[in-house]
Amino acid sequence: MAKEKKETESRLRKKYRVVVYNNENYEEKAHFKFTPLALFNIVIFSSVLLIVLVTYLIAFTPLREYIPGYTDVSLNRRVYEMERRADSLELVFKQKDLYINNLKKIIMGDDFVTDSINSLLTKSSNTNFNNITDKKSKEDSLFRIEYENETRNNLFKQEIIDEIPSDYKLVSFFSPMTGIVTNHFNREEKHYGIDIVSDNNSVIKATADGTVIYSDWTVENGYCIGIQHNGNLFSIYKHNAVLLKEDGDFVSAGEPIALYGNSGSMSTGPHLHFELWYNGTPLNPEDYISFERN
Repeated sequence: MAKEKKETESRLRKKYRVVVYNNENYEEKAHFKFTPLALFNIVIFSSVLLIVLVTYLIAFTPLREYIPGYTDVSLNRRVYEMERRADSLELVFKQKDLYINNLKKIIMGDDFVTDSINSLLTKSSNTNFNNITDKKSKEDSLFRIEYENETRNNLFKQEIIDEIPSDYKLVSFFSPMTGIVTNHFNREEKHYGIDIVSDNNSVIKATADGTVIYSDWTVENGYCIGIQHNGNLFSIYKHNAVLLKEDGDFVSAGEPIALYGNSGSMSTGPHLHFELWYNGTPLNPEDYISFERN
């Protein structure tokens, strides 16, 4: 056994010479000396180097995209970006849905459970409020009642405004109908518009350019139509006899949208109930529009 081992080591360490000759004149051009052991070491080192190089190319360079079974190196980043955008779109859709529902509640005259689309941006807290004591003074309680009565119909959490800001883009309003105002705007009595009496078969017109977002019949308000204008302005026309526009229709200022009537259980006679809202707050239409006949 020892003899065979020595013979194997001797063969591995035995030197060989490779000579390169010119085929025409047999002139020696180059020669190489090596041993089988050295050749074996060179092959092993080259194989390890090749494996390391290929591993690096696969793990840290875009070349791995061309290897079957590997995905795009930017896929994870794009998936994350798409998930982030999807979350943002979901929040925007929820805000828009709540905004439209609040507009419908304005049309129906209902109270709001939550009056702010910004409430979707806040997360619920795990704080136990049962252990918190809150001692209210008489003045504080009166102030809270007054403030809640004023802001209960707001679409957004903000102060009550009594007029449209001076930088509002809309230059003028078109009178939806001329006649006699029989019931004026009164926020305290929750009468957020005005009642106008006119001739039978009168045509009701859009007060400004906008898009019809509500056109339907309700038990209390009868045939009702609501128009969304630029700058968070919203107008409502109730108790009509016939509606001339449908949801999604674009209307211009002064364009006929309904016929004067007496529909709905809350109507006590032929008249138009007209409301004007800015940024979720009811405005007095008589401050901006003249309803008297010339």
